[in-house]
Amino acid sequence: MSQLRVETSRLRLHQFSTDLCYSEDSAARFPMSPRILVVDDDEQIVRLLQSYLSKEGMTVFTAADGLEAMHIVRREWPDLVVLDLMLPARDGWEVARLMRAEEPLAKIPILMLTARVEDDDKILGFELGADDYVTKPFNPREMVMRVRAILRRAAGLPRPSIVLQVGRLRLDDQERAASLDGRALDLTPSEFAILRALMKNASHTLTRGELIEAAFGYEYEGMERTVDSHVKNLRKKIEPGPAQPAYIETVYGVGYRLSDPNGEPP
Repeated sequence: MSQLRVETSRLRLHQFSTDLCYSEDSAARFPMSPRILVVDDDEQIVRLLQSYLSKEGMTVFTAADGLEAMHIVRREWPDLVVLDLMLPARDGWEVARLMRAEEPLAKIPILMLTARVEDDDKILGFELGADDYVTKPFNPREMVMRVRAILRRAAGLPRPSIVLQVGRLRLDDQERAASLDGRALDLTPSEFAILRALMKNASHTLTRGELIEAAFGYEYEGMERTVDSHVKNLRKKIEPGPAQPAYIETVYGVGYRLSDPNGEPP
């Protein structure tokens, strides 16, 4: 058999094994190396991220525009997408909207990467369901850290079974599942982490900084204001009237508090 046929057979075998591993439910993801899609039209940035992520044992796909990115996302179903916003063909905002509107792509974490530093852009990114937002220029080692943090939250590392209940709101930490009145809630990894932090500290007010640290395990620089976007999205999913929240209260000038709307006031 020729060398070309041997290599082709190996590639097909590898693809077959990969397909088997990633056809399982999302709760059992990452049995092999995490699969990351880097979307950016700057070749230098793509090569830099590809180098650092590959050294960490991750499989990296790349795309230079939004149209190509959506093709790869639908074909490969990566474990995380690093998404630039200013893209040709289809910008990052539109890619994020499409992913969050399409199952099972809505479950794939998104780390937005952009030169845009305005708070309004960050807020919009989180409202679209981004799990993190990094501005250029960036430290590639910090990027790897953030990617790993998001993957840990999305994969749900083994941990003691913890079931939290506040009113009709229920969260199973081990199963990575939340429900309201028995109805499953479709939460992004970041929304789940924030809800878990609020439920663990039910009836206690958390500042935005405390909430971020409790949810993600470390402080996100400049994220205190953007946590409001995650809370806004959570309210749409758990509150009967998001404009007049019953579960997640805003404590003006301080932060947020989760309470049982049918229980005694804190």
